[in-house]
Amino acid sequence: MKGKIESGQLCTVAPIDLSTLSVGDIVLCKVRGNEYLHIVKAINGPRYQIGNNRGLVNGWIGSLGMQPTHVETGVSVAIPWGCC
Repeated sequence: MKGKIESGQLCTVAPIDLSTLSVGDIVLCKVRGNEYLHIVKAINGPRYQIGNNRGLVNGWIGSLGMQPTHVETGVSVAIPWGCC
């Protein structure tokens, strides 16, 4: 199964409007010092369950950073392993 946004694909992000955030939205969040794009799987008050497009649930997080607003098609950025 392909991701909604492929690894290395260039995307523009903006601050999240929590009042419009819903299950299924893609968000940029920081996990153990690294930033990842995840899908919101559930919302429980101020906590958000995040996971990926393959069905894996990564866990609950208390704060979210940004949300993609635009994804470039046909443009990808090389991401060296261990950079983040």
